[in-house]
Amino acid sequence: MPKPFPSPRLLPLAVAALLCLPMPTRAARVKELTDVVGIRENLLFGYGLVVGLAGTGDTDRVAFTAQSIVGMLGRLGIRVDPKQIQVRNVAAVMVTARLPPFARPGTRIDAAVSSLGNARSLAGGILLVTPLTGGDGRVYAVGQGPVQVAGFETSASGAGVSKNTPTSGRVANGATVERSVDFSLGTGPVTLSLRRPDLTDAARIAAAVNAKLGPGTARALDPAAVELTVPEARKADEVTFLAEVELLEVQVDQRARVVVSERTGVVVAGEGVRLRPVAVAHGGLSVRVQRDPVISQPETRSKGQTVTASKDSVDAAEATGSAIALRATATVEDLARALNLLGASPRDLVAVLEAIKAAGALEGDLEVLE
Repeated sequence: MPKPFPSPRLLPLAVAALLCLPMPTRAARVKELTDVVGIRENLLFGYGLVVGLAGTGDTDRVAFTAQSIVGMLGRLGIRVDPKQIQVRNVAAVMVTARLPPFARPGTRIDAAVSSLGNARSLAGGILLVTPLTGGDGRVYAVGQGPVQVAGFETSASGAGVSKNTPTSGRVANGATVERSVDFSLGTGPVTLSLRRPDLTDAARIAAAVNAKLGPGTARALDPAAVELTVPEARKADEVTFLAEVELLEVQVDQRARVVVSERTGVVVAGEGVRLRPVAVAHGGLSVRVQRDPVISQPETRSKGQTVTASKDSVDAAEATGSAIALRATATVEDLARALNLLGASPRDLVAVLEAIKAAGALEGDLEVLE
């Protein structure tokens, strides 16, 4: 006879057990583990105007929009009284962008546009020339172009409907880099910054670089940094040297961690998680409150009336608890399998893991997601 399928209620627990299965240790490239200090993106921002809107721009209550229009027209030689401006086709916006490392003048980058006033939608608008400055106050790019909005907003007779966020959008390749960030290689030692600081990983990266490129080339400064000393023969071609370092493979040592979600009941555990000898008891208490209608009929030929009442009953039942004993070096997989046999739900597994961690029997970090 074919074997019956497991209960649907226990399938999530079985999935959690499969996620806990130990996976073979795999190597990762240094490129995925580190970043070169100094080579990073820079944030840009600016203030501008979006024109050409179909009556969905800022109202006259937004004073700075009118002031911006007056200032823009003044630079073009047109004098206008701010009190006479009532334009619903213009919106004041903030423009943001990310300047990639080693971006040269003339490079095109994307720009994000967000309404600053009370505009209803930026759909169909065009961003006017907007200087984008960095944290040092210098202009690094200039943005301009049509705004693409992934949403809409419409209303009629006091009713309206909207989808996504029509007050923000993007200008694809809408910013042109005007100034590059100075960073030159070959001026001294290069430092690799670990994305996840770890003593073991830093030591293994330094050892892998020394084994490939010669002793003394790399030195682990701390859990988050590895210093590279470029040999004299390679300083003329430091880019190729760093490319070889990035392609080196290192065995990654992950921290023992269990991540649980109380909202969904999902449990994910790494292969390094172990449990100390511990006994777990599982049981349940169910309380049921029931209201039954009671009808009172009058006697025959009496002047009484039918009366309807109710009778409340309370019933409490506690399921027979079961206990399991886990041996030393047991894994979360063993715990999930044992609780599965006891008929526990995924949320029960989450509660048990929290209790085991509080008892000091979980060798690893427990992270609870909201």
